[in-house]
Amino acid sequence: MIKKLLVYKSNDFNPYKNLAIEKHLLDNVDEDSLILYLWQNDNTVVIGKNQNPWAECKCRKLESDGGFLARRLSGGGAVFHDKGNLNFTFVSYAENYSLERNIQIIKKACEFANIKTEISGRNDILANGKKFSGNAFYNSNGKVYHHGTILVNTDFEKMSMYLTPSKAKLESKGVKSVKSRTINLASLSKSATIENLINFFIKSTEECLNLKADYIKLTDNNEISTLTEKFSSNEWKYSKSLPFSVSFSDRFDWGTIEIRLDIQKGIITSCQIFTDSMDESLPDKISKSLINAPLDLEKIKENLNNNINKNIVSDIISVFIDI
Repeated sequence: MIKKLLVYKSNDFNPYKNLAIEKHLLDNVDEDSLILYLWQNDNTVVIGKNQNPWAECKCRKLESDGGFLARRLSGGGAVFHDKGNLNFTFVSYAENYSLERNIQIIKKACEFANIKTEISGRNDILANGKKFSGNAFYNSNGKVYHHGTILVNTDFEKMSMYLTPSKAKLESKGVKSVKSRTINLASLSKSATIENLINFFIKSTEECLNLKADYIKLTDNNEISTLTEKFSSNEWKYSKSLPFSVSFSDRFDWGTIEIRLDIQKGIITSCQIFTDSMDESLPDKISKSLINAPLDLEKIKENLNNNINKNIVSDIISVFIDI
């Protein structure tokens, strides 16, 4: 049961530090508390934990322009952050987590700005039929966070310049570009400013929990410094590229997937998996099924059934049909 509502608003625009603070809050949240973390990044593309940065973003262009590429802990797809975007994170123990409640908090915060919203697909929130918020999730040691974006007055030209989603992903949503499927809340209401939405989020959370918020005082510490260093490292951002001899990819209702395999004498010796699936653990589970397995569909299917959600096994197997 949630007995305390705690709020932390970051005054830093560095994505690596903000991601470090988010993980620090998760690791240290109390069992009876919910933390609302509000933060902003400047000129940043944030990719999901298991995505291929080169497929999602013009990395060199972004960094040469002084921007940042960041990889988060949660699954899902790539997003663009600037100072016209507000990020939120709900942090709690798993038993206190409620997606329905969190969505109602977001919707009510927008209602305070006189904006009506609706839920769409697996993780999007829409206004006027266009996306202004994407959401993602992460679990660790019995604790969970739900975070997402709120497009308030984001620079869509920069967003379109840096993000490079697959044509298949856009076509599945019936649009031709990232820009055409998104909307800034500021275009819908004069009340939709960053400052107002911060206050609306806090007010909405207080009302939904029937609790008065207390504010966290956070100072830099070794844990945050170590995490900031990790999130800013090229090893974390770009991941290790494995040699591969064959590659398969496809898109399904639950997300896109690309599977790269190195095959020696009919045995899968290594693999690399990129996906925007909301299940951040999916690549590890698939890798466990594939590495050291013979290149045999029945054996691969048997291994997958032992390790991943059976509802998507047939989809994964279909990626291999042309072996």
